[in-house]
Amino acid sequence: MNESKTIILAAGQGTRMRSQKPKVLHQVCGKNILNYVLDASRDSGINEIAVVVGYQAEEVKTSLSPDVTTILQSEQLGTGHAVLQALPFYSELKGNLVVLVGDAPLVRPETIRGLVAEHERRGHGATVLSANFEDPTGYGRMVKNKAGDLEKIVEERDATVSEKRIQEINSGMYCFDAQTLILALKELKTDNTQGEYYLTDVVEIMRGMGKTTGTYVTPDHEDIQAINSKVQLAQAEALMRKRINAKLMDVGVIMIDPAATYIGWDVIVGQDTTLYPGVILEGKTVIGKDCLIGANSRLVNMEIGDAVTIHNSTLLDSSVGDNTSVGPYAYVRPGSQIGRHCKVGDFVEVKNSTMADGAKAAHLTYIGDGDVGENVNLGCGTVFVNYDGKKKYRTTVEKNAFIGCNTNLIAPVTVKEGAYIAAGSTITDDVPEDSLAIARARQVNKVGYLIK
Repeated sequence: MNESKTIILAAGQGTRMRSQKPKVLHQVCGKNILNYVLDASRDSGINEIAVVVGYQAEEVKTSLSPDVTTILQSEQLGTGHAVLQALPFYSELKGNLVVLVGDAPLVRPETIRGLVAEHERRGHGATVLSANFEDPTGYGRMVKNKAGDLEKIVEERDATVSEKRIQEINSGMYCFDAQTLILALKELKTDNTQGEYYLTDVVEIMRGMGKTTGTYVTPDHEDIQAINSKVQLAQAEALMRKRINAKLMDVGVIMIDPAATYIGWDVIVGQDTTLYPGVILEGKTVIGKDCLIGANSRLVNMEIGDAVTIHNSTLLDSSVGDNTSVGPYAYVRPGSQIGRHCKVGDFVEVKNSTMADGAKAAHLTYIGDGDVGENVNLGCGTVFVNYDGKKKYRTTVEKNAFIGCNTNLIAPVTVKEGAYIAAGSTITDDVPEDSLAIARARQVNKVGYLIK
């Protein structure tokens, strides 16, 4: 590949999205649309990238990494105008300028590499990424001569009846010889129905300069599917989810119903882990091997070990060790570290707490701002009372302690190693090692009270 740079067009408002958010910052499978295009360029081998911004430019700039150049198109006067604004970025470039659109997250690195390779092989001034559609309505048509070279691109609104029957359509993505493009851009005019500078017009201009132009037809038209509405956003989400799920199954993940399994782009799942329908995995979640993630579980930014079982639960920004069982109906909130061979049972909530190896909370328990030692058993209805209305405090339960059912631990408090707490107690003072704490009123039976 010759020296190459990429320009991504991302200045438009996207009025059909019916949103106050810039179109390119909407997400597909947990990742900004624009970031997919950036990563596709990088993964194709082109790392010098400029993004043309316009609508809500500062918000779009903020979403980009520092290595990306941004160029402001203050007035949206067409795609040709956008590329002209970026001229300082590629004015000295002696190789290829790839132009991509920021609302096409499905474009793949191999497609970009194929486009550039075809461009270099044929020695064209411009090569357009295209696709064949059974119904090309709404797209620009690729008008070719008998030799198969591209003569011009006609927007549908400007196309004749015969040109509208052409099924090969323009993706809006190109590979140009940079220096030839610079000369062609000087000849752009606005004599079209929109009164804009069309980048498509440079094809005819280059041919007038004696340069050849052509197309690279992608074998998968999904590559060029742009997003212009919430309907198309959902369609792109479904296509991307299908890609993600196929990639995971290829490395050994088991999905009961892939169509009903929702996995973000950055998620990693280990071999022979089974995902049931309705599972949602988001963010930087990493799941080990031989796990079972039950129906309707949601995991966000989680680190999950091997052989973990999770049933119908929500886990956020935390970690779970090997051979641990969570759920059903458990809630693990941010900042929690749950060890190996633990049990977090039904209707148990863990928040900003640690549970050491072998600790168990079988059901109906709240562990908030606490540190639970090895092999501790928390009985049903245990509550870590961590908030006094102004501040939150921590509770420590040391290893091998046993907490009876319906116990309140009023923080700050420490239950020492090996201590027992009787059911129904409210503990306000530290409990010594190997001691039994009883903090409840003695039972009194009032015989015949109701008769009187």
